Amino acid sequence: MARETLTRGRVLRAALELVDTEGVARLSMRRLGTAVGVEAMSLYNHVSGKRDVLDGVAALVFEEIALPDPALPWPDRLRTLAHGAQASFLAHPVVVGLLAGGQADPRSRGALRFIDAVLGSLLDAGLDDRAAARYYRSLLGLLFGSALARTADVAESPDVSGDSIADWFRDTAAAENLPHLSRVLPALIDADCYPDFGHEIEIFVAGVRAMAALPRS
Repeated sequence: MARETLTRGRVLRAALELVDTEGVARLSMRRLGTAVGVEAMSLYNHVSGKRDVLDGVAALVFEEIALPDPALPWPDRLRTLAHGAQASFLAHPVVVGLLAGGQADPRSRGALRFIDAVLGSLLDAGLDDRAAARYYRSLLGLLFGSALARTADVAESPDVSGDSIADWFRDTAAAENLPHLSRVLPALIDADCYPDFGHEIEIFVAGVRAMAALPRS
């Protein structure tokens, strides 16, 4: 059977799989070369280095997001984009961490289409350019935070002693007389008590609508 032709897309898809399954610390040009069946030096025909690889996998995550019908009303487009982005970000939380930490940028035309669609929805809502940019950044913050919070398990994560972080919080909050934290902690560590993303997006959409209705100076 003929070996599959090596392309930039194939290299980046293999890198995304490695990052998803093993973490970014385990990603190296040598391991990536092994994953696609070539020597590491052959990769440089398609990527310039590790940062280019990370930018590429970030772009793939954005390119997974389906774009809505531009004929839909702006709130429906914004909801579709937000829920699509959440699904993609939840599937690739390590990449979200890279994006949030400035270690990767989604440098591709496909990724820019998502950004353009979000901005188009915000502009169609009646926001001016600066407000649209501000709300776009706020939406990214909401999406990143939601994805990272969903993948952080406070109840199960061990501390340096091997005990549950939840137990440490519980004992320390009681010892330090932190009554509000002690009271709400069971809900904080409940796996079913994550924020309702759909509700958060509705709040976001309502905020856009309210901002657009304000008189402009």
